[in-house]
Amino acid sequence: MIFIVVKFPVKPEYAAQWPELVAEFTHATRAEPGNLWFEWSRSLDEPDSYVLVEAFQDGAAEAHVTSEHFRAALETMRPLVTRTPEIVSTTIEGATGWSRMGELQID
Repeated sequence: MIFIVVKFPVKPEYAAQWPELVAEFTHATRAEPGNLWFEWSRSLDEPDSYVLVEAFQDGAAEAHVTSEHFRAALETMRPLVTRTPEIVSTTIEGATGWSRMGELQID
């Protein structure tokens, strides 16, 4: 599984609208073959920042970053962010999705 987290520093005047401004990109990515999840969260410490947590089956991320909706989203986002987003991208061998948290089991 390819696991990616991206932090988007959004200009304050666009922060409240960010989910709507990236909605088309979000829907298109969630519909991609091999997309496991694509979830936005707003930072509690930096309210003008959004964190994107996404995952793809092995090999599916390349199709994502070469898609037309990805290229279009980059152009949409470029004037809305204050600086280059920060990213963590890694492959987790053998993983196919979320695991249960062992330290907080609820039955």
